[in-house]
Amino acid sequence: MPKEADHLEGGGDKEPKEEEEAVRKRVRANTPSPHRESTPQASPPRFVSVEELMETAKGVTNMALAHEILVNHTFQVKPTELPEGSLERRVKEIMHKAFWDCLEAQMKEDPPTYGHAIKLLAEIKETLLSFLLPGHGRLRTRIDEVLDLPLIQQQAENGVLDISQLSQFIVEMMGSLCAPCRDEDINKLKEITDIVPLLKAIFSVLDLMKVDMANFAVSSIRPHLMQQSVEYERSKFQEFLEKQPNALDYTEKWLEDTVKCLREAEADSSGGAASSDPPSLLPLNVHNHAYLRLLRWDHASDPFPETVLMDQVRFQEMQQEAERLALLCSVLLVVYTTTGDAISGLPGLMETLKNTVSVMLADMHTPSYSAQEALATIGEKLCVELSQCLSQHGYSPFSADRKNTLRSQISATVHPDNTVRKLMDSRVQSYLLASLEFSQHKTPPSLPGGLAPVGRELKELAVRFSRLVIFNKLVFSPFYQKILHKILTGGGESP
Repeated sequence: MPKEADHLEGGGDKEPKEEEEAVRKRVRANTPSPHRESTPQASPPRFVSVEELMETAKGVTNMALAHEILVNHTFQVKPTELPEGSLERRVKEIMHKAFWDCLEAQMKEDPPTYGHAIKLLAEIKETLLSFLLPGHGRLRTRIDEVLDLPLIQQQAENGVLDISQLSQFIVEMMGSLCAPCRDEDINKLKEITDIVPLLKAIFSVLDLMKVDMANFAVSSIRPHLMQQSVEYERSKFQEFLEKQPNALDYTEKWLEDTVKCLREAEADSSGGAASSDPPSLLPLNVHNHAYLRLLRWDHASDPFPETVLMDQVRFQEMQQEAERLALLCSVLLVVYTTTGDAISGLPGLMETLKNTVSVMLADMHTPSYSAQEALATIGEKLCVELSQCLSQHGYSPFSADRKNTLRSQISATVHPDNTVRKLMDSRVQSYLLASLEFSQHKTPPSLPGGLAPVGRELKELAVRFSRLVIFNKLVFSPFYQKILHKILTGGGESP
C-alpha cells in the first residue's frame, strides 16, 4: 500500500497536517495586525519571508503539541477517520481499490508478476524495523535475513518466490511486536489464506500498530517533557516573539484591563478618595484577578490573550462548569429558602434535588439548549418531588401558592443579573480566586455559604484551574513581569 495513504492524527481527532493548519489559523486569528480596528497600538509591522513564516508556524505547532501532551493526560494519537461521503475519502477509496486490483491482476498472471508485491514487502520491512527498540538486535537481524529484498527479487525472477511463507513470517513478527490489544487482530490475519486480502489486512493492522507505537512514544516522553517543558515553551515563544514583535498585544490589553477594573473597584469602595495604588494592585494580585477574568471571557468577540491561547478550550470548559455550578446552587438555594424549615435536614433530599437539577443543566451550553424551558421543567419536577417528600414526612401539603412562587423564582434565575444567581456566581468566583492564593499561602480556602451542595465539584474545578494557572505563570512569568511593571508604574496603561 502506498505510504501516502498512511495518516495519523493527534490530539484526539485531527491529523498532524490538520492540527498544524489549525494552529496556524489560531495564530493568525489571535496575533494582532495593524489592519484590525481593535488592535492596541504597537511597533510597526516588519515584513517576513514565507520561509520565516513557515518556520515560525512549525515552532508554534511543536510548542502546542508538547503543551497538549503535558497538560492533557488523556492525549492520544488516533487513526484517521475521513468523513463519510467526503471527497478525500472517495479519492482514497478509489486509489486503494485501483492499487489492490492491480496487485491481484499481477498475482493471477502466469507466471505471476511480483513487482507491486515486492514494493509492499519493502514497505512492510521498513515498518517492522521502525517498531524495534535499540535492544532488539536479534529481531532486526532476523527481519533483515528473511525479508532480504535483493534475494526476494532474485527468487521472483527465477519463479521460486514463496510469498505466502513470507506473509506468515510477517504475521508472526507482528504478533511479537504488537500491543496486547492487537492479539485478536493478529489471530484474524492467521485465518486469511488468499495472499492479496492477507496483504491488505496486514497493512490495516500495521496502521493500528503505528498508532500504538505513537501513543507509547507519547507516554514515554511525557516525564521528560515535564522536566523540560517550562524552558522549552518559553524559548519557543521567545523565538515566535522575535519574529512577531506584536505577539503580546492582546496579553498587554488583558492585563491593562484588569488593572483598570481593580482601580475602578477600589475607587468605588473608597468613594473615589484613593490617591495611590492599594494593596489590591500588587502584581501577584493583579495577575490572579486577570486569570479569574478568563472565566468570564466573551470568546465570541474578544481575542484571547496570546500567552494562554493554547489553553483557551480548557479555560472555556472551566468557565462553563463554573457557570453551571453557580446556576445549580442558585436553584437549590431558591428551593430551600422558599420551602422553609420543613425540608431542612431531611436525609438524602439535597442529593436527590441536586441530581434532578444537574441532569437538566448538563447541556446548558449547547446551541440547541433552552435555559428558560429547562428551568420551567426543573420547577415542575421539584414541586412534585417536594410534595411527595413533605407527605412522606408528615408535613402539610405543598400549597398551590408556594408552588407558583417556587416555579417563578426558579425560572427567574435564567437571567444572569438575577439577585440569587449573581450572589452564587460571585461566591464561586471568590472561591476560585482564593484557590489561586492558597497555592502561595498553603491555607485551604473555606467554602462560601450556599456552595456546599457542589463542594466536591467546585474543589475539583479549583484544582484544575490552579494547576493550569501555575504552569502558565512558570512559563510566561518573565513576559508578565515586564508588562505588569510597565502598567503599574504608569508607563503603559491605555487611556
